[in-house]
Amino acid sequence: MVEIAGHRIGLGESKHISVEVDRLPTGLMVEIPVFVFNGKELGPTMLLQGGLHGDEVNGVEIIRRLLEEKTFKIERGCVIVVPILNIFGFLSTSREVSGKDVNRYFPGNKNGSLASRIAYYHTKAIAANIDFAIDFHTGGDQRNNYPQIRYTKGSERGEALAQIFNAPFRFESALINKSFRKEAHKHHIPVIVYEAGESNRLDDKAIEIGIKGVKNILSQLDFTSIKQPIDQQKSVHLNKRKWLRAPIAGMFHSLIENGTFVKKGEIIGKVTDTYGLTSAPIKAPQSAYLIAINHFPIVKRGDALYHIGW
Repeated sequence: MVEIAGHRIGLGESKHISVEVDRLPTGLMVEIPVFVFNGKELGPTMLLQGGLHGDEVNGVEIIRRLLEEKTFKIERGCVIVVPILNIFGFLSTSREVSGKDVNRYFPGNKNGSLASRIAYYHTKAIAANIDFAIDFHTGGDQRNNYPQIRYTKGSERGEALAQIFNAPFRFESALINKSFRKEAHKHHIPVIVYEAGESNRLDDKAIEIGIKGVKNILSQLDFTSIKQPIDQQKSVHLNKRKWLRAPIAGMFHSLIENGTFVKKGEIIGKVTDTYGLTSAPIKAPQSAYLIAINHFPIVKRGDALYHIGW
């Protein structure tokens, strides 16, 4: 049996629950919507979570399509689905809640700010039930992340989940203080983070890969008897990563597509001044994959342009 905010969901049951967080000055209640799909047989409990940052809509759409397709016909174990954790940020198309990043307030405080309260009720009511989680994110500030899975360094279970999910790229990622992933890690709960696309923009390729990754997990961990075909092409494991930065201020022009493999010395972009007098090439410092590109055209010296991995 799973219990969330006083609601009990027995074996073979499914429920849609709202976890109350706080009231706005208008009297409207801020809630966390939760769908629970409990199989008839005991097994692990997985959390699928979108919208921790309100402007990261690809994860919201991945979960929406999975719900629409009635994917969660769970036979063994339990799947808890939070389509939009940060409702307030989602409505305002903002990463934050009143200037605060929810993902820097875990485990939260029931007497704190709205961001801290969201983190608190999520931790106490939802995350307390889970064995592992998939957290959906995108790049911020017009940085486009090519579909990738990040897992905690040294986490064998996290790496195994990343391999099953099978995004194009996977790699270890450091824990961020007071983040959901770090709080889960304290309790030995592995969280893999699917990063794909950019904020406030739907990306069908990123969404389709995310949907397939979830189905891979459901199939290979026996949540369902519906078997997902196993991909012949496996994700590329990256051991090292580096950001390439603007050598001068000006207009950024990328000459290559995200996800591409580039060779050492290859010119992959340039930064020009606004008058056509200066142009600074950006060369790949070594052979690597492009795993993120900055799509904002106006850059200052030192701004991140490309994220590469090898």
